[in-house]
Amino acid sequence: MSHLTFAINVTLDGCIDHRVGIADDETHEYFTDLMDQHGAMLWGRTTYEMMEEYWPLVASGEIEAPAAMRHWAMMIEDKPKYVVSTQRVEFPWKNSRHLSGDLKTAVHALVESTPKGVLLGSNKLATELDRLGMIDEYRFLIHPIIAGHGPRLYTLGLPSERRMELRERRT
Repeated sequence: MSHLTFAINVTLDGCIDHRVGIADDETHEYFTDLMDQHGAMLWGRTTYEMMEEYWPLVASGEIEAPAAMRHWAMMIEDKPKYVVSTQRVEFPWKNSRHLSGDLKTAVHALVESTPKGVLLGSNKLATELDRLGMIDEYRFLIHPIIAGHGPRLYTLGLPSERRMELRERRT
């Protein structure tokens, strides 16, 4: 059954700044495996732009990177990538498409048409989709770091708390 999974790196104090955290082989292998389990990626414009600046260059070999990072980059090159944006409609990175129209309707159609499910990796977009009750699974890779700064998980707030059932944990 199709599903929407929100996955993100987060520090102990809730920081989701991509420059904070442990970007080692184990982290990249985890996210490569998670991406491989899903049929498409879903991002907001800001996340897409951050990703498109760097990962195609790693995939092409223009930027040298460890094997795990290069593998991630090569896998994400071929993965269908959908972007929600009201400010931009052209997304030239390979296999990238604009997701337009009513957010709930468009994301629901994407999830239903993607048998392996969709992997969401944008905090602001996740907040909006969470408000709409559309996230089926949460995957938080918690880094043993207190950042003390930066963007935080769910800074835009939710209308009510979310009670979760822990299904898996790995050290």
